[in-house]
Amino acid sequence: EVQLVESGGGLVQAGGSLRLSCAASGLTFDDYAVAWFRQAPGKEREGVLCISPHDAPRYLADSVKGRFTISSDSASNTVFLQMNNLRPEDTAVYYCAASDLEYCSAFVDEYEDWGQGTEVTVSS
Repeated sequence: EVQLVESGGGLVQAGGSLRLSCAASGLTFDDYAVAWFRQAPGKEREGVLCISPHDAPRYLADSVKGRFTISSDSASNTVFLQMNNLRPEDTAVYYCAASDLEYCSAFVDEYEDWGQGTEVTVSS
């Protein structure tokens, strides 16, 4: 059984940084793509960044290019989302999701497993 647990969210001022963590169990990064999604109040869930076994990390949202990066640590089975130069429009609940399709997708339906989310609030 795949389990994903996010942490690291919080309140930060605009221009600040946060690092989110997604601790994964029941999967290996050799066989799964892992993505970060976010959902702001009243909006649909959108992809942010994804990492997969066979390709370079893929940005799923143009608005985070140059500010967010994704990385993974196989030893701890954790995926990280480093968020720099945060903006108020980055405020959302951030979710970690895994897909055994082994490639990155921006479509929510292609991810079978989801974490419970961690809330990020950026004040202006």
